[in-house]
Amino acid sequence: MSDTQEKLGAHEVAAFLRRHPRFLQQFPDLAVTLVVPREEGSAASLASYQLEVLRDKNRELSRRLQELFGNAQENERLSVRTHQLTLALMRQSTAADTLRAMAATLAEDFNGDLVRLVVFHPVEGLDDTEWLQVIAQDDARLHPFRDCLADGEPLCGRLQPEKHALLYGARAETVQSTALLPLPGVGLIAVGSRDANRFFPGMGTLFLRMMGESLATALKRFQG
Repeated sequence: MSDTQEKLGAHEVAAFLRRHPRFLQQFPDLAVTLVVPREEGSAASLASYQLEVLRDKNRELSRRLQELFGNAQENERLSVRTHQLTLALMRQSTAADTLRAMAATLAEDFNGDLVRLVVFHPVEGLDDTEWLQVIAQDDARLHPFRDCLADGEPLCGRLQPEKHALLYGARAETVQSTALLPLPGVGLIAVGSRDANRFFPGMGTLFLRMMGESLATALKRFQG
């Protein structure tokens, strides 16, 4: 009885496949698992198909592996530089030197074309500095930044014109994308790029947050 049922089942499967010749296109994994006879004949086309499916899978896996490897390298690089930045900030003996170290690191190590810092309180020893503005927290000029300052969430991409104008002044038109890091109670950090794809919405902001926390912590040493 079982042999008859098995033979009937096999015939039914074969009949189904004849009625649906494109079935394997919908289920390529099934095609890969089929055992193909070695002898010459029509089965050779199925074997070729299996080989091509495996090649496609191999190419996709190789692409994903390269992508993961590239991401891992970039994350390692950023991790090392963020750690070095934290150490550099903690070595400074004044608030002015701390901000200088932050601006220099963002420009040199994080590929920032234009680095801008906005702080809410004056910093002794940093007069007439292009990359730094002192703007009181309740100043109307900071109204466009009220939401990001309230939630402390970094922003990446193309900012609104009024934000660009405040941050970059006469050079606002040269900036095509920005990484903006609000520091509630402290100010704003902006890293501008001439590359429109350098900073984009949805990109990871973990290292931006870490850098911001490092700066805020380092500056607390000089408060009061």
